[in-house]
Amino acid sequence: MSDALSFLEEDMTCLICCDVFTDPVTLKCSHSLCSECLQRFWTTQKVPQCPVCRKECTHDEPTKSLAFRALCESFKTRKPTTDLGDICPLHGETFKLFCIDDKQPICVVCYTSKKHENHKCSPVEEAVGNLKVIVEEQLSKLEETLAGYKKAHESCVEEAELNKEHTSVEENKIKKEFEKLHQFLSEEEEKRIKALRKEMDRRDEKLKARMEDLSALISDLSERMAARWQHLETESITFLQNYSDALKIVKHPSVPNMSPEMEECQHHPIQTMIFTTWARMQTLVEQPPVTLDPDTASSKLMVSPDCTSVQFMESKMQVSDNPERLYVGVLAAQGFSSGLHCWDVEVRDNDHWTLGVVGETVNRKKLYKMDPKSRFWCLRYVDGTYKKGNKPAIDIDDNKRPNIIRLQLDFYQGELRFIEPFRNRLLCTFNGGFPEKVFPYFCTGDLCVPLNVFPANQ
Repeated sequence: MSDALSFLEEDMTCLICCDVFTDPVTLKCSHSLCSECLQRFWTTQKVPQCPVCRKECTHDEPTKSLAFRALCESFKTRKPTTDLGDICPLHGETFKLFCIDDKQPICVVCYTSKKHENHKCSPVEEAVGNLKVIVEEQLSKLEETLAGYKKAHESCVEEAELNKEHTSVEENKIKKEFEKLHQFLSEEEEKRIKALRKEMDRRDEKLKARMEDLSALISDLSERMAARWQHLETESITFLQNYSDALKIVKHPSVPNMSPEMEECQHHPIQTMIFTTWARMQTLVEQPPVTLDPDTASSKLMVSPDCTSVQFMESKMQVSDNPERLYVGVLAAQGFSSGLHCWDVEVRDNDHWTLGVVGETVNRKKLYKMDPKSRFWCLRYVDGTYKKGNKPAIDIDDNKRPNIIRLQLDFYQGELRFIEPFRNRLLCTFNGGFPEKVFPYFCTGDLCVPLNVFPANQ
């Protein structure tokens, strides 16, 4: 029924106002129009014409049909009520057109107004079809974006789970290491206290024996002194007769010297004991002096979980572009601005490596020449050729490739030395000082052989 009304509405629609005829008239060319719409159209024409076929007409030509008018009025009453949202609020007319310039539906009166003059418009149904295609295309792109967001979210969830697991593992490692330290310190404390108590017990025994001896001496001396006091009260002749024996008894005995014992008892080398314990505790810590910083590694370098090895990858990895990350290479987590430092790098059969130190303030997003002017102090080995910076290192014997490269950095002397430790061979040296803090630098282009970092075997 709805489709039938739709087709009937097309036959009963004025081609000017695009609505059901109101007071319809018919021209000799058989085209029907609203009387008011036709008169308004003719005001814009010098010669009256049919708006449809452009055939000339006369002003007395339009004829009215009461039956056709009644049919149109009857159709309007049977036509479903139009939604107020489909009505132009300015003119009360149904929206029949869509203004492409203003992107809004308009009525025919709006179309003839100055506001939409020279604007590109299209019928509503045509506009809906075209715009739906555009919206569908945009929705399709948004679906792709949404899928990307969901995938990224899933990756974040997975990474969060991995971080959780990693945190748990690292926490257990930390607890385990500190348990070792706590156990070591507890054992050392117990051992030191036991040794102290043993020493104190030994000293107590000596003191007890000494006190017993002194008590005996005191008792004996007291008795003899009492006897001599009595001797002093005897008659003169008796006193003189016993004077020689009395003199022997009252002779002043030697007093034992207690100072050495007291000094020994008061001397406890606590600081020496603490230092010795600290030195022994260092043997529990197996931490190399140089470790790699994954946050500085370029997108083709993969750092091992323990941060002591770096491997070249054929394809770029998905890594964050943080400020610390290098364009090429990877830095150590430790930087040096003083002192003497030493570390070993295992290169083995790696045929493309670069080792050295880099200044702290270099632009990490830029590719530099490997020379001191660019604040790169590096030794390179590429396809069988050694290079000191950008210049060939002609002093190095290519036939004796080292498995281990030892780097010795003396910041105070401003010197960086590259040594093969097993042959005790000096490969090359950089002199001239370092104007700023430097970080150990590593780079590899070999897919098969990684670079491994170890503490230097002094």
